[in-house]
Amino acid sequence: MKILKIDHIGIAVNKVDERKNFWTDVMGLSHTGSEVVEEQKVLTAFFPIGESEVELLESTAPDGPIAKYIEKRGEGIQHIAFCVEDIDAALDELKAKGIKLIDEKARIGAGGARIAFLHPKATNGILVELCERK
Repeated sequence: MKILKIDHIGIAVNKVDERKNFWTDVMGLSHTGSEVVEEQKVLTAFFPIGESEVELLESTAPDGPIAKYIEKRGEGIQHIAFCVEDIDAALDELKAKGIKLIDEKARIGAGGARIAFLHPKATNGILVELCERK
């Protein structure tokens, strides 16, 4: 598996509109847009930093994964995403190494990226996302 960079850090928030000012006004980052990903029941907002991004995540449904995360742990860092050269090869390699995956196959995420999550039980409690951008 070839990891190219840290793609983004996902931060779970109750309301993107209430939290984005910290990232723009205090940290001086640009908000480059928001997107609803229906399949994941999430509204995302992006704040680039060099080749990486901060991604704010707001649940669009009470039963969405972000709502469940906030209910258990509160707002905060929810995942770290690594950009990989070939997500299919990466998933095959991880499966061969016995790593538990949430996604056996890549799916489409925000910005059209192909994404897949590793199970936190396999990563010492950290939700890891792999993404491939073409």
